[in-house]
Amino acid sequence: MTSTLARRVLLAALMIAPLGACSSLMDTASAGAIQQAAFERIPAGVVIAPTQGPARRVRLEVYGPETIRVTATEDADLDLPASLMVTAQPSTTTPFQVETQGDLVVLKTAEATAEVSRTTGAVRFLDENGQEVLKERPGSRELTPVTVEDQTGDHRFLATRQVWESPADEAFYGLGQHQQGTMNHKGQDVLLAQHNMDVGVPFVVSSRNYGLLWETNAITRFGDPRPYGMLSDRLIVRDAGGAFGGLTARYYQDGVLKISRPESQVNYEFIRDQQRWPEGFKAQPGAPVQTGDMGKPGQAGVNVVWEGSIETATAGLHKFRLYSSGYVKVTIDGKVVEQNWRQNWNPFDHDFQVQLPADTRVPIRIEWTPDDGYISLRHMDPLPAADQGALSLASEVGTAIDYYYVGGDDIDGVISNYRGLTGKAVMLPRTAYGYWQSRQRYNNQEEVVGAVRRYRELGLPIDMVVQDWFYWPENAWGSHQFDPARYPNPTQMVKDVHDMNADIIISVWPKFYPTTDHYKQLDAIGGMYTRNVDVGARDWVGPGYANSFYDPYLPAARDLYWKQMSDSFKGMGFDGWWLDSVEPDMHSNLDIPERTLRMGPTAVGPGAYVFNSYPLVNAENVYRNFRAEQDGQRTTILTRSAWGGLQRTGSILWSGDVVARWDNLRDQISAGVNAGLSGLPNWTHDIGGFSVEARYSNPEGMKAEDKAEWDELQLRWFQFGAWSPIFRSHGEFPLREVYNLADPGTDYYAAYADQMRTRYRLMPYIYSLAGDTYLRDGTIMRGLVMDFPSDMKARDVADQYMFGPALMVAPVTEYKARSRSVYFPAGADWYDLKTGQTFSGGQTVTVPAALDKIPVFVRAGSILPTGPAITYTSEKLDGPLTLVVYTGANGAFSLYQDDGQDYGYERGEFSTIPMTWDDARGVLSIGARAGSYPGMPANRTINVRFVSGPGANVGDFDAAPARTVQYTGQAVEIRR
Repeated sequence: MTSTLARRVLLAALMIAPLGACSSLMDTASAGAIQQAAFERIPAGVVIAPTQGPARRVRLEVYGPETIRVTATEDADLDLPASLMVTAQPSTTTPFQVETQGDLVVLKTAEATAEVSRTTGAVRFLDENGQEVLKERPGSRELTPVTVEDQTGDHRFLATRQVWESPADEAFYGLGQHQQGTMNHKGQDVLLAQHNMDVGVPFVVSSRNYGLLWETNAITRFGDPRPYGMLSDRLIVRDAGGAFGGLTARYYQDGVLKISRPESQVNYEFIRDQQRWPEGFKAQPGAPVQTGDMGKPGQAGVNVVWEGSIETATAGLHKFRLYSSGYVKVTIDGKVVEQNWRQNWNPFDHDFQVQLPADTRVPIRIEWTPDDGYISLRHMDPLPAADQGALSLASEVGTAIDYYYVGGDDIDGVISNYRGLTGKAVMLPRTAYGYWQSRQRYNNQEEVVGAVRRYRELGLPIDMVVQDWFYWPENAWGSHQFDPARYPNPTQMVKDVHDMNADIIISVWPKFYPTTDHYKQLDAIGGMYTRNVDVGARDWVGPGYANSFYDPYLPAARDLYWKQMSDSFKGMGFDGWWLDSVEPDMHSNLDIPERTLRMGPTAVGPGAYVFNSYPLVNAENVYRNFRAEQDGQRTTILTRSAWGGLQRTGSILWSGDVVARWDNLRDQISAGVNAGLSGLPNWTHDIGGFSVEARYSNPEGMKAEDKAEWDELQLRWFQFGAWSPIFRSHGEFPLREVYNLADPGTDYYAAYADQMRTRYRLMPYIYSLAGDTYLRDGTIMRGLVMDFPSDMKARDVADQYMFGPALMVAPVTEYKARSRSVYFPAGADWYDLKTGQTFSGGQTVTVPAALDKIPVFVRAGSILPTGPAITYTSEKLDGPLTLVVYTGANGAFSLYQDDGQDYGYERGEFSTIPMTWDDARGVLSIGARAGSYPGMPANRTINVRFVSGPGANVGDFDAAPARTVQYTGQAVEIRR
C-alpha cells in the first residue's frame, strides 16, 4: 500500500470512528474529573494529568494532520496568553482518534501520532507509518519559577526547558539568521536574542522531516542551556609567570608598555564594564555613563595583550565565545583560533571550540586593538556528547512549556505547515526582485534622483532606490519631517524616481527625540519607553540627543505610530518602508539586564517577557495599515530583525550591519539559508559589507594593496548579491553605486554589469520562485538538504546553496581565489551555467572561478525560463521567453505570472504555465495556461534551447533557439 493510499484509508477510518470507542474519555472539563480519570478529550485534542514530574497538566491540540501543539503547565490552568507568532487556531476539521495503550494516551491523526505517558507526561511523536520521529527525553522537562523585576515591580514567571532525543546523524537548521558560518546547528549552541546582525526565530527544522516551533518571546538557548562564563569561572587561570589568579594584562600606548597587571577576566563587554580600564587608557564618559562612544573612535595607539595559561579538570572540546570589536586575535596552545575585526560600536560573538586535555596548562594569548571597542572572552565546559547533540530549548522567561510539532513529507512540507501556523508569505511587488541601490546615506533630494538617473544613462538595470535615515533636521529624529534645505520637494523626488520606472522606500525608525511632537503624543498615552530618557542617555548624532522608542504592544500606540507615519508622508507616494533598529537597539553596548529595562515596561509585561518579538509586532502594524490605505498596492518592508511569522507582513529581512571582510561575506551564506529554513523567503544583506576598516575609508588615499582587496571584495560580494533573494547594495563610505565602484569601460565595471544583466534575464525564473513562496509555501534560497535529503555530505555544506530548484550557487569568499572547491550533491548531474561543462553528482571538484565569474551550476533536467534584456522588471512583460532545457534527466517547472503590483493573486488573479521535459522521448511539453489576471498577454513567443554539454554559446542568453513557437495558452509539445 502506498503511503498516500494508507493515509486516505486511515483518514476515512478516523472520520467514522465513534467517540465512544475511547471508553476512558470523559465529556466534562472540570479539574476534578481530569484528576480522577488522568486524561480527558477536549474538542481539538486531549488533556493529561501526569502523576510525576513538574507539569500538572499536559495538553495536546491538533492544528492539522501533521501539526500538534504540546503545552505543559505547572498547575491546572491552561489559559495562556495569546501567541504573537501563531495566527492559526486548533483545527475543527482534522479528524483524530484518542485511545489508551497501557500507561500511554495516544492521539492519532491520519498523518501523525502523539503518545503521552500518564505517569511522566513525556511525549513521543510517530509518523503515519508508526515510525518514531521525535521523543522527549524522560525527566528533561523543567518549569522553574523566576522573578522578573522592572519599573512596575516584581513579576513571577517560569524559566522553561525541554530536551528531545536526537540520533547522531540528525541535522538541525533554521533558528533565524546567525553569524557563525554554521549551516547545521547540530551540536552547536545558538542564542536567540535579537541583536544587530543576529536574528532569533524559535523554529528549528530537522533533517528527519519535522520542525519545532517553541512558543516563547523571551531569550532562548538552543543547545547548552548554561550561560557562558568568564574564563576564571570554570578554568584555572594563571598569568604569564605561572601565578594563580588571572592572566597577565599588558596595556601599551604607541607600542610602549605602560601598565601590567593580573586580570581574572577578559571583560570590557558592555558600557558598564568600561570603568575597569586603567586610568588614562580610556576617556570615561561623564554622567550619564550610558552615553557610550557609539561611532566615535578613540584610544589611538592603545593595544592590550592578555597572556598566561588555562587549565581544566575536564578533557574534551571546550567552547569559547569571543565578543569583540576592534582588531582581535586569540591564540591557544600556539594556534590562532580566532582573528577578526568589527566596528567599535557594534561588537558581536565569534564562537570557536578547542580540544583541551585534563590537568594540563595550555598557553593562551589575546591581542586587542580596541579603537574604543568592546571585548569579552567567555568559556563553557563541554557537555557529554549525548547532551550536546540532543535537541534542547531553554527560555529565561515564560508561562509554560509550549511548542508545536510540525511534520511534513519533506522539509518543504514542514515549512509549509509552519506557515500554516504563523501565516502565509505575502508576495512583494515585482520591483523588489530587481536591483536595489542604497547607501549610508543619500544626503539630499538630488543625490537620490541622481543615482537613478545615472543608472538609466548607463543602461544598467535598477528597480529600487532607498532613502536612509537623517533626512530630517538634526534635532528632530522621529518627526518624519524632511529638512527643507536638503529636500525642498519630497513629493517631486518620489515622482522623479517613478517617472524613471523605479520605486523608492524610506527609512522610518521606532525612535523619537522627546522634543518632537510625535514623542509627546505617544508619551501622553503611555506609548513610550521612558527609561532611556530618564537616565539621560544620548545618541551619537551631533552633540548627542535624548531619545527612546515607542511601545508597539500598546494598541493605541500602534495606531498612533502609523497615523504619524501616514500623516507625515501623505501624498508623497513612497512605495514602502525601511524599518531599522527594530530589535529595538537603543544602544548597541547595553548589557542585557539594562536593555530589558530600557525596552519596557510594555503594555503586555516586562521587556524580558517579550524580548525577541518587537520586530514582528512593529512590522505587522506597518504592513496592515499601509495595505489598508494603499488600495491594494503591495508594500515593501525592509526590516533589520524578525520573529516567527514575519513572512506574513510583506517584509524582507536583512542581515544588519555586517562588515566589509571576507569572513563576513562567507558567513552570510549560511545566515541566508537558515533564514529561509526559518520560513522567511525574502532575505538580503548589505552587498560589500556595511562598515569598513579605516584602511578602506579614504578612496583617494588608499594604499594600492588595500585598493586591490577592496575592489575584489566588493565584486565578489556583488556576485553573491545577484544570486540572493533580494539584490541590494548598501554600506558606509566609500560610495556603493556600481559606477562609483568601477569606472565604465573597465573590466570591473563590465563584471558588475554582467551580474546585473544576468539577474534581469532570469527574471521569469526568479519571479516564478517568488510566486511559489505564496502558492506552494516555497523557499528561494535553499539549503542543499532541502533538495538532496539523502546526501549526508550535503547536510553540512555551509558555502553553497540552491537558488530555486534548478540552480546551485557557490560564491567565492577568499581573496585572490581563482578557483574553489564545489560539492556536487549526489542524485543529479550538473552543468556549468556559463560553459555547459558537466559534472556528476556525489563528488567534490575544484572548479575555475575567474574574477568576473561566480560559479553557478544547473541541475540536469531543469527547464530554465529567461527573458529579454531589460533595465527594469516591468519592462517588456509581453516579450519573448526562452526556455533552456538542460538534458540528462526528466524535469518540470511552472511559470508564474501576475500583475506584479497588487494583491489580486490572493483572489486567484494569476496564471501558471506547467512545463515538463521527458528526457527519454526528447519532448518538452508546455501545458495549457491556467488562470488569468488583468493585463495578461494573451500570446507569447517562446524560444527553446537545449543544453547537453559544453558549447560556445551555452551562456549566451541571445543564442539562436532550436525551436520557436507562438504560445496562445494551449498545450503544445516540442521535440528536440
